Amino acid sequence: MRIRNRDRFFLFTYFITIILLGSFLLWLPPAWRGPQRLAYVDALFTSTSAVCVTGLTSVDTSLYSGFGKLVIILLIQFGGLGIITFMTIFLANPRGKISLASRKLIGDYYVSSIEANPRKIIRSVILFTLTIELAGALVMFPVFRQTVGRRAGFHAMFHAVSAFCNAGFSTFGNNLESYVADPTVNLTVMALIILGGLGFVVMEDLMERALGRRRRLALHTKLVLAMTSGLILGGAALFLLFEWGRGYSALTPAQKVMAALFQAVTPRTAGFDTVPQSSLSFPSRAFTLFLMYVGASPASTGGGIKTTTFFIILVMILRGAEAREDVRLLGRKLSPLSVSRGMMFALRALAIVAVAAFLLTISELLVRPAPAEYKYFLAILFETFSAFGTVGLSLGLTPYLTVLGKCIIILTMFSGRVGMSALAISTPRRLPRQVVDFPEEEVLIG
Repeated sequence: MRIRNRDRFFLFTYFITIILLGSFLLWLPPAWRGPQRLAYVDALFTSTSAVCVTGLTSVDTSLYSGFGKLVIILLIQFGGLGIITFMTIFLANPRGKISLASRKLIGDYYVSSIEANPRKIIRSVILFTLTIELAGALVMFPVFRQTVGRRAGFHAMFHAVSAFCNAGFSTFGNNLESYVADPTVNLTVMALIILGGLGFVVMEDLMERALGRRRRLALHTKLVLAMTSGLILGGAALFLLFEWGRGYSALTPAQKVMAALFQAVTPRTAGFDTVPQSSLSFPSRAFTLFLMYVGASPASTGGGIKTTTFFIILVMILRGAEAREDVRLLGRKLSPLSVSRGMMFALRALAIVAVAAFLLTISELLVRPAPAEYKYFLAILFETFSAFGTVGLSLGLTPYLTVLGKCIIILTMFSGRVGMSALAISTPRRLPRQVVDFPEEEVLIG
């Protein structure tokens, strides 16, 4: 138990330290080019959003100087890969080995199929990440060179890192809305988001299978690929249905398909947009809430409850309580512990979102009443799901939040990224100390 608490302490300490350091650097005058001095709460908001790879911004990111944007991209990189790589340093003892308890922690949370040697974990993750990000930047560079000209390489690298880490930060004031018709930027950003959201375990498994080192893909890999494909294709079909003659009416048929695919991919914790979220219909916004809640997959840079947890929820809904003891899939059987932990994870996520949304109604609706209260509450709900799922999409409410509202969103982003990660660290069962226990009795349900 003490080992688990120590690991959680290191996890929180790492992220809090990086967030506070980043907020101080962003608060410095050289980091900001706006007309007025940047308030510290906005620097803290941006730093938390970057480290938690969320993408929500209370100020325009384009107003940060080159130094400020460099700080942001470093925060995204440290935050996106921190739990796997830098936490491994904390878990390793001075001899460079990982203890059995810490090795079990890494296996529980992320990389059960990767080498337990910290150097190999760090080397493989960083090499894979930098390779993919560099490839994405090289593909987008010619487009940015034509459209923005100066510092095209920096813009390309910034968006590649932000996309792979599922952060959603953009150096442009209108995000990627100017590139809604550009297939190169759209397809590259979508590919980076998907690769970052699949998880390193899945990517390693796919590479091992492609090289012939494994005869079959793991059940986790098959499940992640199936759920990811279904959510993207099904989501794109629904967005096309809802927005064909509405939000996408000004686009050609091919551009509509591309915009729908992008909208289905980006709520999976990325946060970029090529079409303003406020221009989408209410059904599209509601479905986006669902995609933000599900999020990416385990062992990835994304957030949300994860695709595998959503699969467990579906099984429980369709099969009922007996599914807890017997879930069979593709010739394998899920352990009851996995099912229980998945349900616990989903319920705690809903609890965090509900509490955060309720607090925001107090800080925003009571302090500053809005005439269109229903739409305003949807904006609050949208903001809350986006913060918890570390997505970054918004209906435009973020810059107008009160100071208290910004603090609530900061805590929600931290809870969605770090708090849920800490909850994912399993705690070993305690053996019962007494033989005599209370008698069981049932209560009526439903």
